[in-house]
Amino acid sequence: MRALPASVLAVCGLIASACGGTGTGGAAAGQAAPATSAEQTAAEQTPVGRTPAKQSPPDAKPLEGKVVVIDPGHNGGNYRDPAAVNRKVNVLTKWKPCDTTGTQTNGGYTEAAFSFDVSKRLVKILETRGATVKLTRTSNNGVGPCITERAAIGNKARADAAISIHGDGAAPANHGFHIIMPKKINGPVDKVVGASSRLGIDVRDAFAKGTGLPYSTYIGRNALDYRNDLGGLNLSTVPKIFIECGNMRNAAEAAKFQDPKFRQKIALALANGLQHYLKA
Repeated sequence: MRALPASVLAVCGLIASACGGTGTGGAAAGQAAPATSAEQTAAEQTPVGRTPAKQSPPDAKPLEGKVVVIDPGHNGGNYRDPAAVNRKVNVLTKWKPCDTTGTQTNGGYTEAAFSFDVSKRLVKILETRGATVKLTRTSNNGVGPCITERAAIGNKARADAAISIHGDGAAPANHGFHIIMPKKINGPVDKVVGASSRLGIDVRDAFAKGTGLPYSTYIGRNALDYRNDLGGLNLSTVPKIFIECGNMRNAAEAAKFQDPKFRQKIALALANGLQHYLKA
């Protein structure tokens, strides 16, 4: 998530990668449809005068009624508007740029493209499990939104859980993933710090199991890092975490992140972690 300066990228011109018809006989002609063998068996086994037992309804989708907000870090067009991206906003503990460009692999695959692709995959998985899912941005060719707006989207949705997806830009020898969770700051996030920590641990465990990626070797303890300087966390009134899925400057992890199959594996692991938290 370490950003390349927007003004530099502007000069360099970085471009982000990232039910059928009826027949003529039988029931269609007003006649009773012939009983299936299953119906005949049930009728034969039901004593006269008793009503056959009703079948149990199919299980509800596991995340039915849950709202999840997914925040794909940065945006593919941020490099085109340094003035907008560098505008300072208040994150309560300090003033920070509205957003940043994010990092990229040595081959030019951007964090913005990576985070957006993983997020879209995650949306599909969560929706099939019954969740209502909202994205903080719906394309990878725009600018922003600001970190303050990203938090506001989760708050407005009254999300049961929110997650911001990133890839880090550390020294090439560093590797592994880590989860960032909020600290108490005598602000709006204070009431969800505990829930955010539980969310972070559930996602960490599922991510390690589902991707095989190790805990970060360079930040946090057991892949857990607590911070009070991120607007997306400080301003959140719903349980929220960031995940740095790995180091995009590390050759081995960069190669994995550029593989669509591995990005699908990441999305599935994140979905499992979110579900574990939401069903607890």
